[in-house]
Amino acid sequence: MTTPPLTVVKCGGNPAVDAAGICADIARLVQEGHSIVLVHGGSGEIRRLAGELGVPQRTLVAPDNVSTRYTDPATLDVVVLALTGAVKPRLVAELARHNVPAVGLTGMDGGMLRARRKSVVRSVVDGRTVLVRDNHSGRITTVRTELPKALLRLGHVPVVSPPAIDEHDNPVNVDADRAAAALAVALGADRLLLLTGAPGVLADPDDATSVQSTHRISPTGPPTRSATGGMALKLVAAREALTGGVGSVRIADGRASAPVSQALAGAGTTVRIAPPDETAPSTRETEILA
Repeated sequence: MTTPPLTVVKCGGNPAVDAAGICADIARLVQEGHSIVLVHGGSGEIRRLAGELGVPQRTLVAPDNVSTRYTDPATLDVVVLALTGAVKPRLVAELARHNVPAVGLTGMDGGMLRARRKSVVRSVVDGRTVLVRDNHSGRITTVRTELPKALLRLGHVPVVSPPAIDEHDNPVNVDADRAAAALAVALGADRLLLLTGAPGVLADPDDATSVQSTHRISPTGPPTRSATGGMALKLVAAREALTGGVGSVRIADGRASAPVSQALAGAGTTVRIAPPDETAPSTRETEILA
């Protein structure tokens, strides 16, 4: 019996992303025999719930332009509530509506995603780099694959989100793109698709028509300066997947019709690791996870 190629799909949390369309497309592909793990974020729902609860939100911008969510204890509570209480149930229900069984998991379930909480992160404030010490975010160190593998064998779609569990067995926020990359590596996935609220990696962030069919990223340094915010972090995740052995990574439009199928057919941007002589030397790694 031939094992179908495994695809890890990351559904972005941008409200513009068509989560229902992604689920409908995944359901069709699963019914055709594809094997898929769905990882999700929830930035829009986190902002909405934080506003309702009166929890201020803050963004940290690292010296290499990667921006992430500042996660104090109150924000961590909001993240957990938004992802596990709102976003994940909607995705599982949407897949069920298309007759595809799905099981919602966080990285904490079964110790699936273990992370080391960062004792300090660097953030640029008013042109100065400052140290932030009370951020409840972490870097994934270990992935246990027993749960998602068992679900895949049963024909279920694992639906996975943060938080992870840290070295002291406490919940810790981790970036969902990097969680998707870590899962793709640990599961030996053939493909990682990062579906977002943009058509792909843009040569000019202000020109939505400047989609790059291929984007080469440094094997060690920060993303190109033209990629900022969430896109820069997606490129970091793409690099981690590729260097970990995932066959291909695409960043594509989660707002499109049949977005998974379109990405599999070549829409969006293919990310590749550039040879060392094509990139500027750098020893810095991304400083912030959230």
